Amino acid sequence: MKIRVNRDVLAEAVAWAARVLPSRPVVPVLSGLLLEAGEDLSLSAFDYDVSARAVIDADVAEEGRVLIPGRLLAEISRSLPADDVEIVTEGPEAVLTCGSAEFGLVTMPVEDFPTMPTMPPAIGAVGGGVFASAVGQVAPAASRDDTLPMLTGIRVDIEGESVAMAATDRYRIAARDFAWRPAGPDLAVSAMVPARVLVEVAKSLRGGEVSIAMGDGVAGFESVGRSTTVRLLDEQFIDYRARLTSDWSIRADVPVTAFVNAIKRVALVAERNTAIRLSFTQGQVLIQAGGGDIGRGTEVVECELRGEDIQIAFQSQFLLDGLVGIESDLARINMESPTRPALIQDVPGDGAPSFRYLVMSLRQQ
Repeated sequence: MKIRVNRDVLAEAVAWAARVLPSRPVVPVLSGLLLEAGEDLSLSAFDYDVSARAVIDADVAEEGRVLIPGRLLAEISRSLPADDVEIVTEGPEAVLTCGSAEFGLVTMPVEDFPTMPTMPPAIGAVGGGVFASAVGQVAPAASRDDTLPMLTGIRVDIEGESVAMAATDRYRIAARDFAWRPAGPDLAVSAMVPARVLVEVAKSLRGGEVSIAMGDGVAGFESVGRSTTVRLLDEQFIDYRARLTSDWSIRADVPVTAFVNAIKRVALVAERNTAIRLSFTQGQVLIQAGGGDIGRGTEVVECELRGEDIQIAFQSQFLLDGLVGIESDLARINMESPTRPALIQDVPGDGAPSFRYLVMSLRQQ
């Protein structure tokens, strides 16, 4: 193989594909990036659960395939001088030359690299910005505990032109609805996608339109020369919609930015896993924390309250995770009692809110 490629283009593609490289591969070849030179250059990574492939333009003098240690290639690529990069295979080495810099990288047995999964059929597309926003809103509610795999995923329900995403760790539920362009009018698909993978995909593909594909136990995402496949989780999930509907007797509308900043300041004196206490009265909400060995903090933010005065408490990070997902200027906090969960949502105009976040309240000390 002999190729020449732009340094910045190569570094970006290597970094993108290397995201999925396992930190502790079950077999050594899974730590490698597969470079395949034909009409263009593709760079692929695969760990049996997640695959990533980036396709970039390159001057290909000799076609070929080579497997190079991925993390090392990523470190070298981003440190190269601003010049074209030439990669030539010579015996057991891939010789990388850029300006006066030269690296001879010992290659890995390409024949041992597993066959990359095929991208399943595309079922529709959505703007990368909308996709990234939706994933960013619901992903914080997904669990990091792998002992219950269902809770580490994001539930995706597609019906026609509507997509619903949801995640839960048992202490909160985050849900977001958005419109997209389906491949067919009667499309109905449900899937559980690992949250950590979907977050990485959403961040990296937010610049263009994202094509979504679904197959037998596999989901695929593709945009502007970048494609990812991921093995789906078990489809079992809670009936989250029923838990997001209630006749809320108390409603408070608060300015998001001021409320978030005040909570962050007051939380500085809160000990780990202690409560942020909110006292809603007509025209204002009093935010309180601390009172133990560290100290205490209070701040007042204006709000519009409908219903009776209420005192309620939340774990500070759980509360903030819901508030930072709000895209309107005001956040609406729906409550029933100090011991019941509260529902945070954006303040809709003429339509229903697209983002909803149910969070458990804490017993106040």
